[in-house]
Amino acid sequence: MNDAAPVSVEVLMLLADHEGSWSYRRAAVAPFTGEAPDDGVRRISGIRADDPSRVVHSTSWRYLPNLGQVVLTYAVCPDPEPEATRITLDDLIIARGSAPAAAPSPDQIEEANVVAHAIQHLAFLQTTDPVVGRTLEQWPAIAMALGARSPFPAGELTDVRA
Repeated sequence: MNDAAPVSVEVLMLLADHEGSWSYRRAAVAPFTGEAPDDGVRRISGIRADDPSRVVHSTSWRYLPNLGQVVLTYAVCPDPEPEATRITLDDLIIARGSAPAAAPSPDQIEEANVVAHAIQHLAFLQTTDPVVGRTLEQWPAIAMALGARSPFPAGELTDVRA
């Protein structure tokens, strides 16, 4: 019998430095009964719904067949705890499936691939969503690091290396 919740929410709390390097920390939460995933993300990250200085955005989902679970991924940017222990990304590489119809999901997805996708998603939003753009512009290092990325959606990129 599978005891895993059918939906899990992972939260990637992102930070960029003035050299354009990205780091993150990851947390996971199972929403309480009746709790929206957005609310679970804010609960685990400590972000208030009325915080004008942070972006909380759903960036992707994936299915884990071994658990029978859908994982919703959210980016929180910038991380509300920049002094916390973080993982530094060396490369931003987005995973891809091998065939558009037969295998649209990548055979293997590493955590770093999910983080790269989330960062690319924020780069897209920075240029297409005025509210997100204004929020991220409050953080010069983040705005600069996102500005260095292609503004195209993650699935439309031809070269995903920084």
